[in-house]
Amino acid sequence: MEVFSGRSRGPERHPPAGRPSERHASLRDLHSAAGQVFLLQVVIVVLLVVVAVVAMVIQTARDALQRGRRESVVAAQSFASAPGTAAALRSPDPTAVLQPRAEAARKRTGVDFVIVMNTKGIRYTYPYPREIGKKFVGTIAPALKGRTVVEQAGGPPLPAGRGTDVQAVVPVTDSRGKVVGLVSAGITVKNVAGLWLPQLPIILGSGAAALVLAMTGTTLVSRRLRRQTHGLAPVELAQLYEHHDAVLHAVREGVLIIGADGRLLLANDEAARLLGLSGDVRGRPVRELGLPEPVMNLLTSPEAVTDEVLPAGNRLLSVNKRPTYPKGGHGGSVVTLRDTTELVAVSGRAEVARERLKLLYEAGVAIGTTLDVARTAQELADVAAQQFADLVTVDLLDAVLRGWEPTAEGWRHLRRAAIGGDPRTVPVYPLGEVITFSASTPQMRTLQEGRGMLEADLRRARGWREQDPERARKALEGGLRSLVTVPLRARNVALGVANFYRTAGSPAFEPDDLAFAEELAVRAAVAIDNARRFTREHAMAVTLQRSLLPRGQPEQDALEVAWRYLPAEAGVGGDWFDVIPLPGARVALVMGDVVGHGLHAAATMGRLRTAVHNFSTLDLPVDEVLGNLDDLVVRMDNEENTGEAADAHEGEGVTGATCLYAVYDPVSGVCTMARAGHPEPVVVRPDGTVVCPGVPASAPLGLGGYPFETAEVPLPEGSQLVLYTDGLVEDRAHDIDVGMERLRRALDGFGGRDPKETCQAVIDALEPSHSSDDIALLVARTRVIPPSRVAEWDVPSDPAVVPSVRARCRETLREWGLEETGFATELILSELVTNAIRYGSPPVGVRLLHGRCLICEVSDGSGTSPRLRRAATTDEGGRGLFLVAHYAQRWGTRYTPRGKVIWTEQTLHDGASGAPGLAPVDFLLDQFDLDQFDEPGL
Repeated sequence: MEVFSGRSRGPERHPPAGRPSERHASLRDLHSAAGQVFLLQVVIVVLLVVVAVVAMVIQTARDALQRGRRESVVAAQSFASAPGTAAALRSPDPTAVLQPRAEAARKRTGVDFVIVMNTKGIRYTYPYPREIGKKFVGTIAPALKGRTVVEQAGGPPLPAGRGTDVQAVVPVTDSRGKVVGLVSAGITVKNVAGLWLPQLPIILGSGAAALVLAMTGTTLVSRRLRRQTHGLAPVELAQLYEHHDAVLHAVREGVLIIGADGRLLLANDEAARLLGLSGDVRGRPVRELGLPEPVMNLLTSPEAVTDEVLPAGNRLLSVNKRPTYPKGGHGGSVVTLRDTTELVAVSGRAEVARERLKLLYEAGVAIGTTLDVARTAQELADVAAQQFADLVTVDLLDAVLRGWEPTAEGWRHLRRAAIGGDPRTVPVYPLGEVITFSASTPQMRTLQEGRGMLEADLRRARGWREQDPERARKALEGGLRSLVTVPLRARNVALGVANFYRTAGSPAFEPDDLAFAEELAVRAAVAIDNARRFTREHAMAVTLQRSLLPRGQPEQDALEVAWRYLPAEAGVGGDWFDVIPLPGARVALVMGDVVGHGLHAAATMGRLRTAVHNFSTLDLPVDEVLGNLDDLVVRMDNEENTGEAADAHEGEGVTGATCLYAVYDPVSGVCTMARAGHPEPVVVRPDGTVVCPGVPASAPLGLGGYPFETAEVPLPEGSQLVLYTDGLVEDRAHDIDVGMERLRRALDGFGGRDPKETCQAVIDALEPSHSSDDIALLVARTRVIPPSRVAEWDVPSDPAVVPSVRARCRETLREWGLEETGFATELILSELVTNAIRYGSPPVGVRLLHGRCLICEVSDGSGTSPRLRRAATTDEGGRGLFLVAHYAQRWGTRYTPRGKVIWTEQTLHDGASGAPGLAPVDFLLDQFDLDQFDEPGL
């Protein structure tokens, strides 16, 4: 294997002495075109020199290697054919004979080794004696056959050093041609390299000289290129060309370059268009171009010009002129031309666009200030009538005005919702009128196609005129000129149309006006749809809340009641009130407020109102009613805070409520009250004095575990009890103390008025202009059942006194003029008294109340309650309560601290009992046996 190596190093090159520093720096500036060309030329020359040196070195090494092969073969063949070589191989000690000869031949021929070996490859000679007798390293098989072998191989150390050697192996034959031994001679590669290394300086010198010549030429070329390119980089040159091409062909400004001799050097496309120049004007004198006299004089004058306007045909050109060498010299000038005729038109359009953007901004601010559909439509009409149209009308679907979802079925019937401008000169449909549009009208077409319609000349608008020929004729006579009608669409649903009219004193509408009207309608439609959705949701919430509030006054004798409920503007709340008749002619008054707003608060209010009714039916004390309500609110709170329920309702903070619960007894004239976090009620005495009864304040509902204090307030007949929610007395502008003082002033002196007048006066005095909370107001004027209509007495705990009770009852009814109810009342009273004596405990009492109905009450000290059931045929009892339930319209049991009261109510009509007629005899006999009539209770 042949291996050659070598490295040439050229002489260092320095810049020639005396070269200006700035020029030298410019040639080394790789950003300039000259510097990049210089560097490229140097790299090319260096590569060429390196390639030439490498090629020469390779060729010289190859020639030296061939020479070494030849010398090795010659040396080996000369020694093998020398006289005595074959004989020495047959001698007893070939080494002693051949070693001196081999070393002498090596030194004489210049090879590195001459080795003599036998036919087995055992060396007889070697430059180092210690290697004699070892196996020869190389190929000897061809030589044993009489051929010469030349190869590269490694072997033991040699005087020339280790390395790959070029060796030749030749056979030694005797006189008969038999191979008796082998001779190998060779030269190491290191030694072979010495044959071409002397030529290396010549090669490097030639390369250095060529490099110097090439760099000198390159430097001269780069200097000239630098002067031509002004030291610009290739990217800068490309950008300069692009800019030049853009000036010539792309800009909308004419450019002329005029030389010092008055000839036109350059004219771009825009300049040729503005001045009407032909394509062969470059290089011609300016005076020969046939330009208008003012333009030619300006171009040929030496003075600079700034924004001078000159006529050129039907154009007005704004001309600017500057010298090409402003700091001195005899250069030419640069002239720029601008068509101000088009700029005026563009400026006009820009002004129109600016005005419309301003109008759109004003529309965005002015439209949708409230959540009222009609008001939003009027805001659209007012904004557009100020700067865009002379007359604007807005027609909406009835469903939109009502807050319902609009449908395509209502397109034929639109209601005039707003009018902007002055409609007195032009007859239009009035506000609120329902308009039925025909299919050919622009309004119906814009609804069906979902895009705006432009009628530039209404005299030619056949469909518009066919809608109402007489009205159209009067409108045209009044000066109506053009129309733009656009649909009001939101969420891809049509809400109505907006019509923009211009009269003869204004320019007719153009397509750009149609696009502006559509943009204005889009913004207004969103505001109208938001107002519609709010109207719908607010109406739904108010409807829900009103459905949960009392719809009428219950029949009762204790109070004369009136109320007012005003929902908040932004949404309903949880205010509620109630009037609940109780046994014994008593009446319960309830006023409550659920924390929060929205449908969930209204629904919670409905649940609490139902719960109050249920607790009132049990006739519990007022503090126990509030306690049960408190437990209910706590449970409702826990339900809201578990699972997904916390995010399933509208609003936040529906976590409690306030409530005032009062029970008024018209017999005693005492009102028992308790309040849970609710504002204190106000009492207006019959003389008009306003006082607070001093009901203790307890914790609001929902906190759990707090007691509720009760107050008993005597109310003279004719007193007015005023219950309300905090929305009446509390506002953002003032605290509750100010509101309470205003309420006292509003109630002062109202002792002799009825509750309706009192309610209206309070609302007129305290209702805020924009209510953020619901307002509930309840006024109840007290009545007292006179003693003459109350009969009560104690009954001894003896069944024998039942007939006397019946007799006294009969006498009392005779005094009240209720003889016709005597039989039913005696039957009811005797059964209740008998049961109280037999199954109850003393004391036993009877009370009869004559009011709207006849009330019978039997009290005893027992806490057990009777139960209605159907008695079997063989039962001895169980039929009395059935008889009571049959003759009384209502009956029940209420508990007192001293026991219980069983009561019944019989409706009276014209002094007679309203109970159904007496049951047939057979029916009574089926329910009672004859022996039972002998019992003391009957």
